[in-house]
Amino acid sequence: MCVLVFKYISQIDRVVVKSAGVLLLTMCIGLSAYAQRADTARFQEGEAVDGKVSPMYHREYAVPAVFLTFGIVSLRNPYIKHQDRGLRDGLQRDNHDRFPIDDYTQYVPTASFLALDLLGVEAKHNFKSRLFTGLVAHGLMAGTVNLMKGSLPVMRPDHSAANSFPSGHTATAFVGAELMWQEYRHQSVWYGVSAYAVAAGTGFFRMYNNKHWFSDVVMGAGVGILSVKAAYLLLPLVEGRLKGKKRAYVLIPTYNGEQYGLSLHCSLH
Repeated sequence: MCVLVFKYISQIDRVVVKSAGVLLLTMCIGLSAYAQRADTARFQEGEAVDGKVSPMYHREYAVPAVFLTFGIVSLRNPYIKHQDRGLRDGLQRDNHDRFPIDDYTQYVPTASFLALDLLGVEAKHNFKSRLFTGLVAHGLMAGTVNLMKGSLPVMRPDHSAANSFPSGHTATAFVGAELMWQEYRHQSVWYGVSAYAVAAGTGFFRMYNNKHWFSDVVMGAGVGILSVKAAYLLLPLVEGRLKGKKRAYVLIPTYNGEQYGLSLHCSLH
């Protein structure tokens, strides 16, 4: 299996390897920090105990690894491309109107990740740690997606542009979903499940609206999830600086005469 994967990787543009390398390098830096504190801290839920990484910890990386492998292989695999076209043809058979709900649902998981704690649901980490992981994860995701889009000319199903691979909307949604899973699953797994349902729905509507192929969506999901994993591996490097300082924040409804919204006021001391 590994031989086949490397065979396909060697045939595609080097930018894919470079993009994946950015995430892997970030994760390696985080793993170094993780290893340094493994003998002084005990982690729950399959992370690390007595300096050893449990099988549960490894399994958390299996899904994004499979998604990324599928996405990379799809660039040169005629069978996957044929399946992409078949799925597109099936979804577009009725010539339905575009339903752009995915332009909004891509942000719902991340908004929930930030707002739930403000509404009384206690998160796993404090606000500043969550803000750090959220910003780093979205930064890694955006950099990886934009690098691939600009360097791998895959035509969109609707022929509107040659920047289909991978799906940025899907990657954004899955970043938020994985953030929700990391921060609120100790309260209830349904917070994470609901966020992943919204993310999966976002990916579906990218295909339904004829903006992306199935392989674009799968790759976007993998990039999104892995970006969050990398962000949490980096968190130990700065977590000490983020703790022990008081913060005050308040969520205020706003209305400008035309639109309703929410304003977050945060004070760090």
